Amino acid sequence: MSSKHIAIEDRSRLVRSICIYCGSVQGADLVFEAAARQLGQAMAKAGIGLVYGGGANGLMGAIAGSVLASGGHVTGIIPNFLVGREGPLPGLQECLVVGSLHERKRLMFERADAFVALPGGIGTLEELTEQLSWVQLERHTKPVVIVDIAGFWQPLLRLFAHMRERRFIQSSLEVRYLVAEKIEDIVPMIESAAAKAAVLGTRKETVDPRL
Repeated sequence: MSSKHIAIEDRSRLVRSICIYCGSVQGADLVFEAAARQLGQAMAKAGIGLVYGGGANGLMGAIAGSVLASGGHVTGIIPNFLVGREGPLPGLQECLVVGSLHERKRLMFERADAFVALPGGIGTLEELTEQLSWVQLERHTKPVVIVDIAGFWQPLLRLFAHMRERRFIQSSLEVRYLVAEKIEDIVPMIESAAAKAAVLGTRKETVDPRL
């Protein structure tokens, strides 16, 4: 069997689901919702399930609805205090109602093989930076992708550059992430990163319990 075939099989096994962080509102630009729907279609086509916050509104509802409409699998995880405000979206194959945001984030981590941040607000930023911190501290090696649609994440990326310049992010503890400007690049980027980690023997899937 060729190395190419092995790589394809390994990628299929390594990336079964992706956790998407994104806004529970649509935002000011319709391009954000279009991007969410396009990503949902790409994930379903690749046979990759969605893990997300369970909501029916905004970009969250858009990507979940897109995955479902394209024949994909969706797992929604929502804390009970948000059920009346944000969802859950009808039709999910799996919907978990949990007691706290901490429990939601733990389950999202456990059920996902990679993390993607679409445009969003404070909650999206908090979830993204938590995963970046865990990767920086070598608690896991699951790929983290920042989707810079219409330059949305440029202020954050400039802040990271500023932190490096001021030596608060150093080479020995680099913040490792991927940046995608095109939706069609996201799934291949994640598959390649996961396959590379497996080949190098650096794949780690469990966060230290202390975190």
